[in-house]
Amino acid sequence: MKYNVGIDIGGTFTDLICVSSEGKTIVHKTLSTPQDSSIGFINGIREVAEMADQPFEEFVSAIDTIVHGTTVATNALLTLKGAKTALITTKGFRDALEMRRGIREEQFNNHYRNVTPLAPRYLRFTVDERIDSEGKVLTKFDEKELLPVIKKIIAEKVESVAVCFMNSYKNSSHEKQAVKFLRKNLKGVFVTASFEVLPSIRFYERVSTTTVSAFVGPIVAKYLDNLTNKLESINFKGTLLIMQSNGGVVVPDQVKKNPAVTVLSGPAAAPTAGAFYSQMLGYKNCITVDMGGTSFDAAIVIDNQCVTSTEGNINRYRIALPSLDIITIGAGGGSIGWINEGGLLQMGPQSAGALPGPVCYGRGGEIPACTDADLILGYLNPDFFAGGKLQLNKATAEKAIKDELASKLGLSVLETAAGMFRIINSNMAQGVREISVERGYDPREFLFIVAGGAGSIHSSEICKELEIPMFLVPNVSSIFCAAGMLLGDLKHDYIRSYFTSFKNLDRKKFLSLFNEMKEQGLHALVVEEGVSKEKISLYPILDLRYVGQYHEVQLEAGWDDVMDFNLEHIFELFHQEHNRQFGYSLKEEGTEMELINLRLRVIGKTERPKFNAGYSDPVSIKSAIKEHREVYIPETGKMKSVAIYDGDMPIYGAKIKGPCVIEKITTSVFVSENYDCVVDDFGSFIVYEREKFPKGYHLIQKLQEVNEY
Repeated sequence: MKYNVGIDIGGTFTDLICVSSEGKTIVHKTLSTPQDSSIGFINGIREVAEMADQPFEEFVSAIDTIVHGTTVATNALLTLKGAKTALITTKGFRDALEMRRGIREEQFNNHYRNVTPLAPRYLRFTVDERIDSEGKVLTKFDEKELLPVIKKIIAEKVESVAVCFMNSYKNSSHEKQAVKFLRKNLKGVFVTASFEVLPSIRFYERVSTTTVSAFVGPIVAKYLDNLTNKLESINFKGTLLIMQSNGGVVVPDQVKKNPAVTVLSGPAAAPTAGAFYSQMLGYKNCITVDMGGTSFDAAIVIDNQCVTSTEGNINRYRIALPSLDIITIGAGGGSIGWINEGGLLQMGPQSAGALPGPVCYGRGGEIPACTDADLILGYLNPDFFAGGKLQLNKATAEKAIKDELASKLGLSVLETAAGMFRIINSNMAQGVREISVERGYDPREFLFIVAGGAGSIHSSEICKELEIPMFLVPNVSSIFCAAGMLLGDLKHDYIRSYFTSFKNLDRKKFLSLFNEMKEQGLHALVVEEGVSKEKISLYPILDLRYVGQYHEVQLEAGWDDVMDFNLEHIFELFHQEHNRQFGYSLKEEGTEMELINLRLRVIGKTERPKFNAGYSDPVSIKSAIKEHREVYIPETGKMKSVAIYDGDMPIYGAKIKGPCVIEKITTSVFVSENYDCVVDDFGSFIVYEREKFPKGYHLIQKLQEVNEY
């Protein structure tokens, strides 16, 4: 028997999913180890081996593939604890990194401060070289100019160097020359250049992304080397793959070449899993939300494709690499409750994290968090949190809320906990609006998929605020990102800038640039990663705009349209997409269009694991009742004794009336007063508002056929 393992390291928990070749699934959560994430990684594998009832050595030898999502790059950017970084650029552009695009983010804030550059000014160096916008050399580059720079870099003990010259996207010869010389004379220093990271137009985006890659590069490389060594020490012989921000996976050596591809490594797996689950239920569009211990992530899937963006910002640092369009806010189980200067209750974005964690964890936390409120409201079982491995202290949670919040607000502990619950739900609903309504989509028309250990407790209220009648809690909800990692394909994104109006478009150059990217992608997948050509797909993307516009539209086109140079069809698709995004098109006016960039996504299909719960015959829903417990009902604002169901029992096909709580080892599902729930054949929970559930939904027939409790 062989195993595939997905591992997602979050701020509070490390999530693991193990799927055998026979389809048996093991789901597990263990506390993260912030001091060294690889410790929690190995600990998790050891604990899963125990759950599989196998000796550790035998289990490891049977693992075929491990897919890993890492927050190392993200945390380095958020905490500004990356490598000491220098930047080498063209003379006259030393301060472009700090000047950014020259636009203040908060125009009316007189106290606004610019973001601290990742490469400080005393470590930003210039050389006298110049290439024009057509790629012609105006001033030849002399390597001798780098000698004093190298001397300074060594003296300052710089750990990483970013190289970004003006117009190198048109002609990278100077950058290649500089990188070769620097790597020869700076042993042990990480060196990267924009032609390797982002060879595209727009200097600030290019220099910022390259500097980010340099800033996180040594940290990511050190982590991957450490992890690889630990896996070798436990005799792991399988394949290790790393999740990228674009939703695809790559081998560690590819990540080391461009570490910036992992800045959204963990959250990127949720939309991938969402696309898989929505397809199983007959949907093409879905919204995925993931509420973890520290953050709340929301993403959208259209036509079974995860929506991507090239305008990412992490901690205000621009990263123009393709990444899944994910909204992240500070709303998780560890989000701290506090009172602002106006005396109003707030939740987050500060988090208690894994250590010390919420007060009820008993690990030294003193400030009440969302999990403390959920415990007081009855949604969590203090004796069954994480399957009973972590005992929650309700008394200390009540005392903390009383002392820190309730006494200052003039409310009871229950009223304060309910207020914390409402506020964090409202915050998360706003995050969903940002990813849907502000992108031109109506969330009521999407399948709403809830993930994260805490997500299914809060989802009824989030959906109520957004008028969404139904949501899905997958059977692997609590480790949804880890599951998505096993569903990710090998994926590489390439870009070539070609700025021209369509009337001046050179067909030969247009096709040659796409073929150049195709060959680069085939080399990465076939030669370096061993994918057969039959499993490779090509997805061209064109950055287009009307002449005179500042922002462009990324348009997905078919490979045949590109190779056949079918511009009429491409134009028509552009008008439609522009109208969808902005509410108008200039087709009738005959406004001229221009091309900015050519992109190519090259995907190598991977084997999908079989997800099933491993059960045989279902049991009676009555036999799944564990107890009755007092639970807060938002519709009435009061506590009520409700049934608590064992969600880990095989209750397939059962219909459960709300209000109730369905407890699993790794999560709890709160079914509110006006909701019912049905359990599908995969062990997932479909929760719907009974009065508003409309006719015509794909699942209405199934809901009518199941046995009522």
